[in-house]
Amino acid sequence: MKPLRIFISSVQKEMAVERAALRDFLRGDRLLRKLVEPVLFEDFPAAGIRPDFLYLDEAASCDLYLGLFGKDYGSEDDTGVSPTEREYDEAGHHNKPRFVFIKGGVDEKRHPKMEELIIKAGRQITRRRFHNQAELIGGVYAALVDHLEKAQIIRSGPFDAAVCAKAQLEDLDEERMVRFIRDARAHRNFALSATAPAFELLTHLNLLDEGRPTHAAVLLFGFQPQRFLVSSEVKCAHYHGTETAKPIPSLQIYKGTVFDLVDQAVDFVMSKLNLSVGTRASSIQAPSEYEI
Repeated sequence: MKPLRIFISSVQKEMAVERAALRDFLRGDRLLRKLVEPVLFEDFPAAGIRPDFLYLDEAASCDLYLGLFGKDYGSEDDTGVSPTEREYDEAGHHNKPRFVFIKGGVDEKRHPKMEELIIKAGRQITRRRFHNQAELIGGVYAALVDHLEKAQIIRSGPFDAAVCAKAQLEDLDEERMVRFIRDARAHRNFALSATAPAFELLTHLNLLDEGRPTHAAVLLFGFQPQRFLVSSEVKCAHYHGTETAKPIPSLQIYKGTVFDLVDQAVDFVMSKLNLSVGTRASSIQAPSEYEI
C-alpha cells in the first residue's frame, strides 16, 4: 500500500522543533512509517515556482492535513492572510481530513488573527491541545491510528470479517453460490432454500459488511480472488527424499477460491503418494491403501 501523505502546516519558525519531532517520529515508528509519510515545506527541494503556490498544491494533494497552531499567525499576504490559514482552508476546500493541535492553554496570549483561526477551526473540526512534545506526539499517534482504523487501513477485527477494499457484489460468482447452497442442503440440511438469492446467502453467512463483500466472501465466491488478495495462493512442492533442495522436481502454485485451493492442494499431495493395490482373493474389488 502506498503511504498516506500528511501535510504538516504551521508557522515554521515558531514550530520548528515540533515539526522536526513529528517528522522523525512518523518516519521512525515501526507501524506508522509503513502507512504514512510526513510532508514538510522545509524538506522540499528548490523549485522554479512561487512558494505560496507550492504549499497550496501540497495542501490540496495531500491525503491528510495536520495543523500546529501556536501564538504567532505568520507573515501575511496582500489580503492579510497567512500561509498557515491558507493551507488550512485549501485542505478543507478539497475535503481532506484535517487534524489541528493547539499549543498551550485557552488563556495563552496569541496573535488576534491566530485566535480567530483557532475559533474558526473549532467550528469545523475537533481540535486538541498540547503543552510539550510528548503530548503532541501522543495526540497525533492516537488521531492517526483512529483515522487508519476507520479507513480500515489498520484492522483491529478479524481479517476475514473486514470489508475487501474495492470489491463489489459484481465480483462474486453467483453460480458458485447457487452450487454451494445446493451442496450444503444435500450434505448438511442447510437452512436456506435452493432458490435463495445470492444476497440472502451472503447475509446468512455474515459475508457482508454494510452491503459490501468481506474478505471471506471474496475468498469463497470471488471470480478472481487474487485480484484483490494477491497472497491468497497455495504452493505445493515435491522433493525426491527428505531434504529440500534445488532444482525442485515438482512445484505448483495454485490460485482460485478457497474451495479451489483445497481441492488442488489435496490432489497434488495424493498424486505424489504411493498407492498399494492388493489382490482380489477375497473380493471382486481389489483393496487399495495409500502409504501414509
